[in-house]
Amino acid sequence: MALYPKIHEKVQAEIDRVLGQSQQPSTAARESMPYTNAVIHEVQRMGNIIPMNAPRQVAADTTLAGYHLPKGTMIMTNLTALHRDPAEWATPDTFNPEHFLENGKFKKRERACLGEQLARTELFVFFTSLLQKFSFRPPDNEKLSLKFRVGLTLSPVTYRICAVPRA
Repeated sequence: MALYPKIHEKVQAEIDRVLGQSQQPSTAARESMPYTNAVIHEVQRMGNIIPMNAPRQVAADTTLAGYHLPKGTMIMTNLTALHRDPAEWATPDTFNPEHFLENGKFKKRERACLGEQLARTELFVFFTSLLQKFSFRPPDNEKLSLKFRVGLTLSPVTYRICAVPRA
């Protein structure tokens, strides 16, 4: 958020409008906070830490993009390619929460993972709690970067950040 101060301020404005400074974030509040929800989803899209998904096995003979995949074929999904696909995203290489909004409302997408809703709820509560109480910025005379180290996962390079309590 420290790299995107205007987006940071817009999230905090939504938090202030819906929750104020004393009400704790909840799943009920999440429905009234489409911009915050969209920002969290965009953080996950742009901050993809696992470039290749775990291997999967085709459950039945199928055809995908003109290729025949017999039952039992092992496949791996390139998540980075999906998250940066210009056919799917209006601005694939730009941090843009609008990717997840339609007429100001959060666009719901179908998901397959049963635990995903719980994880997203926990992430919403954690993220919203932090931005409700703190503003994040780089230390004076330091510049933040989106550079990362490549390994089995992608991890950010070391950086310092200031968490400034909100008044």
